Amino acid sequence: MAKRKVTGTSTSDSSDASSESFPESFPESSPKSLPAAKGKTRAVARASSEVVAPDDLLETKVAASDEPFAAEPYRPLGADTAVMGLPPVRIAARAADRLRAGHVWVYKSDVAAVESLAPGSLVQVCDARGKAMGVALASSSSQIALRMLTLAAGPNTPVASEPSTDAALLKLIRRRIAAACAYRRRLVTDSNACRLIFSEADGLPGLIVDRFNNVLSVQFLTQAMDRADIRAVVLAALLAEMGEEVEADGGQVSVFEREDGHIRELEELEPRASALLAGDAMASIFTMNRGLDDSGKGVSFHFRASDGQKTGAFLDQRANYAATARYAHGSALDVCTYQGGFALHLARVCDQVAAVDISRPALEVAEENEALNRSGGGKNSRPVEWIEGNAFDLLNEYASAGRTYDTIVLDPPAFAKSKKTLETAMRGYKELNLRALKMLKPGGVLVTCSCSFHVGESDFQAMLATAASDAYRRVRIVERRGAAQDHPVVLGVPETAYLKCFVCEVVE
Repeated sequence: MAKRKVTGTSTSDSSDASSESFPESFPESSPKSLPAAKGKTRAVARASSEVVAPDDLLETKVAASDEPFAAEPYRPLGADTAVMGLPPVRIAARAADRLRAGHVWVYKSDVAAVESLAPGSLVQVCDARGKAMGVALASSSSQIALRMLTLAAGPNTPVASEPSTDAALLKLIRRRIAAACAYRRRLVTDSNACRLIFSEADGLPGLIVDRFNNVLSVQFLTQAMDRADIRAVVLAALLAEMGEEVEADGGQVSVFEREDGHIRELEELEPRASALLAGDAMASIFTMNRGLDDSGKGVSFHFRASDGQKTGAFLDQRANYAATARYAHGSALDVCTYQGGFALHLARVCDQVAAVDISRPALEVAEENEALNRSGGGKNSRPVEWIEGNAFDLLNEYASAGRTYDTIVLDPPAFAKSKKTLETAMRGYKELNLRALKMLKPGGVLVTCSCSFHVGESDFQAMLATAASDAYRRVRIVERRGAAQDHPVVLGVPETAYLKCFVCEVVE
């Protein structure tokens, strides 16, 4: 294995890159202090960033709505508002207001007679006065009790295509899978890996599908999506949509179900082992950013279905890898590299590249990825020094030793796992950015990221401004970026806008 330096004592053999740890408190680096975080309500898990119901998000939302909902006296639904055949479920006024503003979740505390919800059932959602608001999939156990499939077109006008039976629901799911795949075909033209289906962002709440060349990695994350009839339709639709495309590239589609035990527990679903659902491949090689240079080869990575985080890799940063390569130069340091996503793109444009991560297994895969790109004829690719160690300890050590760089990338795991940890997380982000800014040469580039949903973009920028002031550096923002286009942001659903990526330059 290439040179590896261990810093501090916080090393780990876990393949979970989110094992990067930081102290519960941080010493003040200067008399200036970090502004109090506003704590906007945003959350989604890393890598993937799945729009599901993590317990930390539920803790934040439910705390604001913990009073039980009492419906107004019953009024029969009018024929112009009801979807015939579906059980009506009344929700509180505050929940109805959120739906009208574009959100698609209704919390358990905002549902009348929540005990009557059948697991994974299709229901008609009505406001407290009995007016239809749309159709949803129900969960009998999750704090997110209702996930909207359709919204009413107006105060008294139902959507004509609202599913009123399970058969209609299955047809709707097929249509939306086809639309999601078509959207990616239009936009993802330089990679054979992308997020094919992004849950609520594609109108398929609780379903995540990532493509890694010929292997599709799928997660069924709600009671409804885990129904046998829906699972069967999803599998058939994916094979129909992707089979011909993958076969044209000389492969055969395999579908691997990657289970999340914690989510299944929250949804009160029976434990299920991760397993192949179709095909026989559990590993592949995928390529992204073929337009990175005139070779057209892009950067390639190993994918193993049963390894890595969430569905297997961080596809949401794909476009940010390419953007970073446009600005990077000179000597570069990639902090929290995981399996080398940023580092291998930096190696195409920088003179020297070092990359650090706390996870030894992740670094071993990163080295394999580096070898893969060398054997594939990656143009002008420089060797990468892979370093195992704690990011905080290493940056402190390097800053104290007076090391400087032209380019530094910070892509840590989600520090703010819940709203309760937001203040500590913001101090962690500040420490990383402060130390990085002190190590950058004049004209140097800082690419700094946060995948913490609870950290809003304005909060992140305020933290960055404070870090720059404490480091006595003048910094300008070159770009504000988010997740790649295959992770679309839906207006009214802030949870889909979880990833922040700032490209900055240190000005003399």
